[in-house]
Order: sequence, then C-alpha cells, then structure tokens
Amino acid sequence: MTLFAQNGRAARRKYIDNPGLPCIKSGFKGNEIIDDVFQNLYGESGGSSLWQVLKWRFSKNVQKKVKVEESYSLPVISAQNTLQDKDDYILWLGHASWLIQVDGKKIVTDPCLTSPPFVKRLTRLPIPIEDIKPDYLLISHGHYDHLDTDTLEHFGGASALIPLNMARLIKKINPGIKCYEAGWYQQYDNAEDFQVIFLPAHHWHRRNSHDYNEVLWGSFLIKTKTTSIYFAGDSGYSNHFKDIGELFGGIDTAILPIAAYAPRWFMKASHINPEEAMQACKDLKVKRFIPMHYGTFDLSDEPLGEPEHRLKNISGQQAVTFLTIGEKYLLNNSIL
Repeated sequence: MTLFAQNGRAARRKYIDNPGLPCIKSGFKGNEIIDDVFQNLYGESGGSSLWQVLKWRFSKNVQKKVKVEESYSLPVISAQNTLQDKDDYILWLGHASWLIQVDGKKIVTDPCLTSPPFVKRLTRLPIPIEDIKPDYLLISHGHYDHLDTDTLEHFGGASALIPLNMARLIKKINPGIKCYEAGWYQQYDNAEDFQVIFLPAHHWHRRNSHDYNEVLWGSFLIKTKTTSIYFAGDSGYSNHFKDIGELFGGIDTAILPIAAYAPRWFMKASHINPEEAMQACKDLKVKRFIPMHYGTFDLSDEPLGEPEHRLKNISGQQAVTFLTIGEKYLLNNSIL
C-alpha cells in the first residue's frame, strides 16, 4: 500500500487481484483501490451522488410525451424445449440475462429474471426460472437489475464466476452457490474445455448506502476451441474496449448494452448509447454484435423503442443481430 496526496489530503492506494489465478495481460498490476474503493481503469470511480440522482428525478424529461404515447414492446418466444438441445447457442432471457450453452454446459449471465426493487418487468420469461438449472453464473456487477435476489434463490448448486469481493454478497443470498472471484484480466479456473476471462468495464457498484464501490465490476470473455463471446455487462464508453480488442486480436460475438443512456449528463459515465456501442464494436474488432439491455425494464428517460431504432439506423456495415427474447442464436452464426 502507498500513500499519496489526493484533493489536499492523504489517500491510500493498493492493487489487488486473486493471487490464485493467472493474469493474462503483461504488466497489469491488479485492480486499483483508493481508500477501500475500487477505481475504473480510465478516469475516476463511476456512480452518482445523491444530489445528481435527485436532480435527475426532479428534472423535466423532454421525451416524456413520446414515452407515454409509444406502443413499443419486445416479443417473447417460448424456449423451454431448447433446454434439451445439444448445440452451442446464445438465447436471450431479457435485459442482460442470457442463457449461453457451450460444450454442454449452461451459463446464465447477470441473473435478473424477476422484477428488481422498484422496477417493473415489462416482458415475460421464455423459460421458467426453475427449469433453467445453470452450471455457471457470470455476474458482471452488483446492481439489482444484474444481480437479483429472487433469481439467485433458484440457482443453488451453480458455480458463480464473479468480481473481487462479491462472494460474501452471493453467499448471503444463496449459500448453495459456489463462488469464484477474479480481478480484471484474470482467467477463472473452471476446469472445462472453455475458458472464462474477467475483463474491465467502466462502471461502479452500489446495493445500499454504505457499500459504494467495495465490490468490483467488469465484463467477460468466453473462449471455446472454435469461437469467442464477449459479454459487456454494464459500461460507459472508455478505452478499455480498445485494450480488449488489441489483447485478443478480435472477437467473434459481442453482447453489448444499448439503452438506459438518457439524460447523457447523468448516464454517460455508466451506460453506452447506440452510437458508442457501435464504436465499442470497432474497438473490440467484433465480427457479430448482439444488442441487449433494452426493452425489459424502463430505467431512464429515453423511450423504450428508441435504442433499437437508433441502432438500426446507424448499423451500416457492422453485422448486428437483434434477437427476440427466447430466440436461439447458434454459435455457427445461424438463427433458429
């Protein structure tokens, strides 16, 4: 630990990781912590002050009339029969929750399959929670719309691949979940034919009034013998996308968020908009982009249908695949 001056006072800095896991990025010192608070790779810690939250809540939404009058909703396809399939596939469960099957193992990302506190779920599930039975959970960060207590109660026996300092939180929700923590650029020891690597994101953590950025956040890369899948979690736009693209020399499929971006003065540091998602794809050197994090919950000022419409208007030559909730995307790039 080192001491340094910050804003006219002494601050403590240290770097941590999971000492039992390899770091795949040469020269990376570990995750920076200043006065017990995790930091983003580029720039200050994310998150919003109480004053900013109140300013947003009491500010006029210039798109309110459009939101009230729109009739946008995401369709849902029943996908229960998919659970018996042997293919490698990606299937959208809604918001940032995906069912990914590789090498016969079922992976659920950012499990939130009910309604988190104070937020109404706008779409039904394509598969009942109790039928999914994942082998692995990949949890990018601790926000309620990405880590839902009610959902985790159904997933005892799964192995959770999680950020640093999250195990205590998971165990409190469901002691039957096995927890494996990693820092950025560390590869989990999951003893499978596929690899899972924890990577940076530009975001923040908070679940209550006194745990601000005490738990890390990030993104994931799943690498099989034939393909690579990047799951971004939540993120503002930052150079970490370019770092990841350069480190891996390109990614086959990237699942990136495109919504919860308005107003920009409030959301920019936390969530990319469709234009920034397209730039992130270029940075990551992505072959196929699958958008997420829209239409399931109403989390911000923009109309529900705007992220999809904006992305379709700007996608250009980038290969973008919009999936219906419950639709299966085979990892050989065909859709059923």
